[in-house]
Amino acid sequence: MVRKPFEPVNVHTAVQGLYEERLVLHRGEAEILPGVTVHQVPGHTPGTQVVRVPTARGWVVLASDASHLWANIRLRSPFPILDQLTPMVEGYDTIEALADGDDHIIPGHDPQVARLFPRLAGAPDWVCLHEPVLDGSAVTAAVGGAVR
Repeated sequence: MVRKPFEPVNVHTAVQGLYEERLVLHRGEAEILPGVTVHQVPGHTPGTQVVRVPTARGWVVLASDASHLWANIRLRSPFPILDQLTPMVEGYDTIEALADGDDHIIPGHDPQVARLFPRLAGAPDWVCLHEPVLDGSAVTAAVGGAVR
């Protein structure tokens, strides 16, 4: 059982960054870099946010814990550890509206992401989310054929 998701050093580092003005907290929607925005999608936890990034292939949404797996958002089947069910499912609509397509939504914990996107040259553990998926139909197949 996980009782402490953070070590004291992690909390200390975050608080130190806040006091040194290297860490800025945002609630709701904010532009954190030119063209890069964060959007609140509560449900998993009250402050969950997604990041919308402009890329050469269109708007990509890094869903983090707002959608752990592609199947969560496609099948409207939330990850079972959550704060509130209704806001989480409503958040899926927000994520889809922000992204330029199914393969432009990057779930936070889906191993399929590493299989479907090209690898960064010289860094085999990194994938290039700004490039098209290796097989365009693979995202749909990764969730058992479910489409929105």
